Amino acid sequence: MTTEQTLPAETTPTAAPAAPALPRGVVPLLVVSAFVVILNETIMGVALPQLMTDLDISAARAQWLTSAFLLTMAVVIPLTGWLLQRFHVRTVFLVAMTTFSLGTLLAAVSPGFGLLVTGRVVQAVGTAIMMPLLMTTILTTVAPERRGRMMGTISIVISVAPAIGPTVSGLILQDLGWRWMFWIVLPIALTSLALGAVWVRNVTTPGRPPLDVLSVVLSAVAFAGLIYGLSSIGESASGHAPVAPWIPVTVGAVGLVAFVARQLALRERALMDLRAFRTPTFSIAVGLVGVTMMALFGTLILLPIYLQTVLGRTTLETGLVLLPGGLAMGLLAPVVGRLFDRHGPRPLVVPGAVVASAALWAMSLLDVDTALGVVVAIHVLLSIGLALMFTPLLTSALGSLPQHLYSHGSAIVGTAQQVAGAAGTALFITVMTRRSTAELEAGLDTAAATAEGVHAALLWGGVISAVAIVVALFVRRPRVEEPA
Repeated sequence: MTTEQTLPAETTPTAAPAAPALPRGVVPLLVVSAFVVILNETIMGVALPQLMTDLDISAARAQWLTSAFLLTMAVVIPLTGWLLQRFHVRTVFLVAMTTFSLGTLLAAVSPGFGLLVTGRVVQAVGTAIMMPLLMTTILTTVAPERRGRMMGTISIVISVAPAIGPTVSGLILQDLGWRWMFWIVLPIALTSLALGAVWVRNVTTPGRPPLDVLSVVLSAVAFAGLIYGLSSIGESASGHAPVAPWIPVTVGAVGLVAFVARQLALRERALMDLRAFRTPTFSIAVGLVGVTMMALFGTLILLPIYLQTVLGRTTLETGLVLLPGGLAMGLLAPVVGRLFDRHGPRPLVVPGAVVASAALWAMSLLDVDTALGVVVAIHVLLSIGLALMFTPLLTSALGSLPQHLYSHGSAIVGTAQQVAGAAGTALFITVMTRRSTAELEAGLDTAAATAEGVHAALLWGGVISAVAIVVALFVRRPRVEEPA
C-alpha cells in the first residue's frame, strides 16, 4: 500500500464544501474551447514556408511565430495557479477566451509580421490559461470514481490537438491563404465565448492569495530561458541560431534554481506550490508525462522532415499521414479513461510504455525506401501507446493531490509539458542535424543523409522510452482522502 505524504497539520486547510454540479453542456464546452486554443500551438509549422514568401521574411524570423507562442505560454502558465485561486472560474474562462479571440482576430487582419507576432502572443495568453482551468474544474466538480473518463476527455485536448495541427493547416493551405487558419478558428472561439458567458458558473470559492512579484519574474526568466534555449539548439546545430543556446539555457537553469528556492521559502504563499512533489504518485506521474511529451513533440517535428525531405511527400500528404495517429488517440482516450476508473493506472501505463517504446524503435528503422503505409502504421502504434499513458498519468498525478493544490498541480503539469516538449524537440532535431551533416560531408545525398539523421535521433527516443518502461512500474492509483 502506497503512503502519500500530506501537508503538516498547521498548513492543511479544512475540507472545502462540495462544489455545485455543472450544467450538462459546460464540460463539453470547456473541452471544445481548450481543444481550439491548444490546436494553435502546432498549427503554424506547416505554414512557415508560405509566410516567408508572403511576408518576405527569413526562416529565422518566421520561426518566432512559434517561438513567441511557446515563450508566452512558459511565462503565463506558472501564474495560472494563483489566478485560479484568486478569481472565479467563470471570470477566468471569459478572460481566457476573450484574450484568445482577440489574438486570433489580430492575426487574421495583420498586414505584416509585427502584428502577426503580436496576435500569436495574445493567443498564447488565452491558451496558457485554458488548460489548467479545464483540469481544475474537472477535479473540483467530478467525483473521484469518474475522474478517469473525464481526464480521458482532457487527454484528447492535450495529445490530439497538437497532433492534428499540421493536418489542419495543411488542408487549409492547400486551397486557401494562411490568414484563413485564423478566420476559420475565430467564429468557433467567439461561439465558445458566448456560450460560456451563459452557461459557465462559479464552482470554486476564490480567496485573496498574495502575488509574489519576485516569483513571477524568476518564473519568467527560468521557463522562458529554458524553452527558448532548448528550442534554439536545433537551429544552432545547423548554424542558424541568433544566440548561442547555452546562454539562455544557463540563464534559465539559474533562474529555475532561484525560483524553486523562493517557492519553498514561501510555502503556502508560493506562486507555484512545489509541495505537490512531496506526493510520490504525483512526482512519478509528472515525470512520465514529461517523457511522453518529449516523444510526442519530437516525432511531430521529425516525421514531417522525414516525409518531405526523404520520401518527397507534399505538405498535405504529410498532414494526412499524421492524421490517423491523432484520430487513434482521440478515439482511445475515453475508453482508456473508463478502464482507468475500473482497474487503475498500472495495467494501462506499463503496456502503453512498452507499445510506445516498440514504435520508437521501429521508427528508427525508417529509410529512403520505406513504404508510406509502414510510416502510418508505426505512427498509429506510437499514438496507441501514448494514449494508454496520458489519461492514467494525468489522473494519477492530479488526483493524488489534496483539493487546495489542484490549481498548483495543474500549473505544474502544464509547465512540465511545455519544457518537456521543447526538450524533446531539441534532442531529436540536434541529433538528426549533426548526423545528417556528417553523412552529407561523407558523400551521401540529402535524402539518404536525412534518413540517417532520423535513424540516429529515434534511437535516442527508443533509449529514453526504455527507461520510461521501468519508471512506469512504480505508478500507483492515487489514494483518495476525501471527495472533491
